[in-house]
Amino acid sequence: MSKRVYISADYSIDSGDRNVVNLLNQWGMDKCHKTDFVDMAKVVSGSVSNNPDCRPCDLKREFNQQINASSAVIFVVGDKTALRTAGSRCLRNSNARSDCFCTPYKQNTYGVKICKVDETVPVGKHDDVGNINSFSYLRHEFEQAKKREKNIIVIYNSLRKESSWLPSYMKEYETKAMPFWTKNNYGEKIGNYSYIKKVLGYV
Repeated sequence: MSKRVYISADYSIDSGDRNVVNLLNQWGMDKCHKTDFVDMAKVVSGSVSNNPDCRPCDLKREFNQQINASSAVIFVVGDKTALRTAGSRCLRNSNARSDCFCTPYKQNTYGVKICKVDETVPVGKHDDVGNINSFSYLRHEFEQAKKREKNIIVIYNSLRKESSWLPSYMKEYETKAMPFWTKNNYGEKIGNYSYIKKVLGYV
């Protein structure tokens, strides 16, 4: 049986949590418990971001679609997660289009452009989280997973529970969040594969 699992994490090169994501993707090749992990890095390197005018709202719409297609969402929390604000500068919900500017994804060297969204509409109770918002990418993913009642798994990039690392919007998961790393019988740091299999329903 194969499962599709979305991974949300901080992908900063120097201080992010790519080490956890890389190991999860390796585990996804397990022959007995095949899991199709879809992480944010794959989404933003895909077709939507190849559009030269791809904006933060386009990425958020794509995140919604990928989360909707997943049975579970893993949120990797590191020591910098709560500080990340990428994707949070959109003001279109409360301002006229002519007063809003943003930088197309991967086009930072060309500066900002005027917002391309002509009209905004209220989000309905049963709709996805609106892609026109001032959430960071990480919070947007979390809110979408919550709204769609996905199996949410929160793990710390640590050997211990690090409650102080949790962003405020994840505080309700403080008792459920668990460290990703553990130590084997030789004292070596390893990923807790048994825990991940359990919360994904493989054991």
